[in-house]
Amino acid sequence: MTADLQRRYRGLRKTQSEDIDGNIMGATLLPTSISEDLISAIVHDFYGRIRPDPLLGPIFNARIGEHWDLHLSTLVDFWSSIALKTGRYSGRPHVVHQGLDLVPEHFEHWLSMFEATVFQHCTGEAASFFLDRSRRIADSLQIGLNIGPNAIKLPAKQL
Repeated sequence: MTADLQRRYRGLRKTQSEDIDGNIMGATLLPTSISEDLISAIVHDFYGRIRPDPLLGPIFNARIGEHWDLHLSTLVDFWSSIALKTGRYSGRPHVVHQGLDLVPEHFEHWLSMFEATVFQHCTGEAASFFLDRSRRIADSLQIGLNIGPNAIKLPAKQL
């Protein structure tokens, strides 16, 4: 391995990658600088920003109601499963996001807010990891909800 590659992969750990529903996608390198504390800080800060947001806040507040502590715990488990391979999350994110009348602009705004939050908590490989996975999650949810640029446009069934 060249010195350049050694520098690039220093601080990373190799593990299997999973998609949003836990399906194994192959080996990937994960930053070792990601910790439970970092995940918790990002999740709590991010959703602290979401709650008062005029676009996303009403959607989240209507669905979550008074159960924010449970939601935050679930999302910490979700990100821990993605970033640290803890396996603590076993939910079904596509199902949870159905019936919310989401549009691509919601995901764009969510990503913008998430990226700003991530950059306040970390840099380098850790930030790149969170941003990459958040974009993949947004893409996967939009495909699952059949919205956005990758939605499948099927002809209407005739009865």
